[in-house]
Amino acid sequence: MLNEEDTLALLRRAKGGDAAAKEELLQHNTCLLKSILKRYLGKGVEYDDLFQLAGMGFLKAIAGFDERFGVRFSTYAVPMIAGEIKRFLRDDGAIKVSRMIKRTARDINAYIERRLAETGEQPSVKELAQAFRMEESEVVFTLGSSRMPLSIYEQGDRRDERSAPLAERLPSDDDQDAMLERLQLKEAIGRLPAREKKIVFLRYFRDMTQSEVARRIGVSQVQISRIESKIMSQFREQLQ
Repeated sequence: MLNEEDTLALLRRAKGGDAAAKEELLQHNTCLLKSILKRYLGKGVEYDDLFQLAGMGFLKAIAGFDERFGVRFSTYAVPMIAGEIKRFLRDDGAIKVSRMIKRTARDINAYIERRLAETGEQPSVKELAQAFRMEESEVVFTLGSSRMPLSIYEQGDRRDERSAPLAERLPSDDDQDAMLERLQLKEAIGRLPAREKKIVFLRYFRDMTQSEVARRIGVSQVQISRIESKIMSQFREQLQ
């Protein structure tokens, strides 16, 4: 990853129309794009397509970023990238099923029809799993995928809150505000002096008491309390 100074220099060039600067920013932030798109794998969009969408969101972040925002570019770019992917998933409609699964489902259904015609009985899941060299759970999943998928963005028929699209009624762990706060907190910790950074690590990542940290650092528990209060005050100001 580039440091903040180099990133800003490239951003100024990129916003001025320098394609090479955009390409360099993209290359140095590939890990960031991949870390975001991983959250949307398995939703019917191929990895390469997700990466392209992430790239589009990243380029939009370049175009919209302003140094006067007072935040790091990566902090600004994350919700832009995630938003581009989610917009595509929303606008693209129903959940997709891969071609391979669809083809396998057709083969299994054809086999079932053939067995029904030959024996008058429908084969069991176990028999299907043996015939297609699959796990029984895979057979059930594949057959289920052959049904018409429901769009999570389809409007309901009721004229109340239950008529909202399914996507709006499902619980979600995709909290962009929380993700943004985590990024800001990580940056705030990174700016602390070595001793204060160690105190935060021991207190909140190792779950040690103030007394235990004091013994480890070699100061009094009162000093740890004061230092911790100071750090928390700084964090609150930076996250506002």
